[in-house]
Formats: sequence, C-alpha cells, structure tokens
Amino acid sequence: MKNLKLKAARAAMDLSQQGLADLCGVSRQTIVAIEKGDYNPTINLCRQICRVLGKTLDELFWEEENDG
Repeated sequence: MKNLKLKAARAAMDLSQQGLADLCGVSRQTIVAIEKGDYNPTINLCRQICRVLGKTLDELFWEEENDG
C-alpha cells in the first residue's frame, strides 16, 4: 500500500526524495520504495523519518482500518 502520508509530509516540508534520504542516511531508492509501498522500513528508520519530518509514527505509518 502506498504511503501517501509520508509523501505529503515530505512535500509539505519542501523536501525532495533525495533530500529526505540524505537527512535520514539512506538512499533515494529506499525513500521511493517506502512511498510506493514496496518496502517496509525498520522501526529505527521509521523513527528517523518521523524526527526529520516532525511527525509521530502514528501520523506517518499507522494504517487506518476500514470497517467493511
């Protein structure tokens, strides 16, 4: 599942994928894969991304369940 919350938070801070990657110490490809939903980051990387973007884990990585 795509992580649109991460993409929106990154864009709101006017950060490119490369900019976020540099601040988190990972490759741009890692950020791309997380945003596309192709890669589940470690909890440590999630926390680093949250620190850089000023968000909580819930705000960026918690998926709402839709009652069907």
